[in-house]
Order: sequence, then C-alpha cells, then structure tokens
Amino acid sequence: MREDYQEAVLATAELIPPGKVLAYGDIAEILGFGGPRQVGAVLARCGSSVPWWRVLRASGEPPACHGHRAWEHYSAEHTPVRGTPAADGTGYRVRIAEARWQPSAADWSVLDDLRRRLTVPAPAVDPEDGEDQEAGATAMANQAMSVRRGEVEA
Repeated sequence: MREDYQEAVLATAELIPPGKVLAYGDIAEILGFGGPRQVGAVLARCGSSVPWWRVLRASGEPPACHGHRAWEHYSAEHTPVRGTPAADGTGYRVRIAEARWQPSAADWSVLDDLRRRLTVPAPAVDPEDGEDQEAGATAMANQAMSVRRGEVEA
C-alpha cells in the first residue's frame, strides 16, 4: 500500500475531534482514494498512534475485536451511543448520524491538501541512471508527515 495513502488516512483520523466519528467509507470518500477496506487495513496495520476508535463501520459498530477499548473512549468523550457492551464487547453502536464529524473550513483546507498529494504520481525513475527523483519524493514525504503532526502552514 502506498505510504502517502497510509499517511493521509492517519492524518484524517487525527483530525476527528473527541466525541465525533467517521465511517471507514467516509474517509475513503474524503480522500478520493481506496475504499472502506483499504482505510480499515491502514488503521489495523498502523492506527495505534491515532484515535482509531473514531473511525468505524457505517452501521456504527465499533472496530472489530476492540469493542471494550472503544467503549471506554466513547464514554470518556461523550460520543452518542445506543446500547451497552456485552461480555464480548459487542451489543452497542455509535449513533453515527449524530456523531458524524463535519469538517470546518480549516479542516477542509488540510483535507484538500492531503487529497492533492495523493494525486501526485510516484517519483519517476530516470531510465539512464536508474536513480529516482529523490528530492521531490523527500519533499512530498516531509509535507505529509508535517500535516500528520499538525505542522500545517497557515
């Protein structure tokens, strides 16, 4: 999976404020790339550093196998839910219609920037010397990391 896509998914998850959520498909739609499964794969692989509980199934079900941990976060953040967790962590859902995050104008600016970066093709390789255009690739990676860390220039 493309590293820039992973960074964009993680940066988007980090933008979601406490008490709000997005479905996996919402993130894919916002970014204009991939689908719910790709977003879920990114979060399963490397989402522990972001608020993963704020990204869930369109039905409002918490992330698989993490129902109890997610419940703790939803309770602390006052996320609207229906039901209570059963022994296996299932049995409740986030009321996604009430909790769905609506990005602000500033958030859309960051999201638009993430989308633009995803449309940039991978660095070209010079067929004569086999070297990639490293400067452009490095600059793009640094920008993605800056967005993810919240170091966005106004």
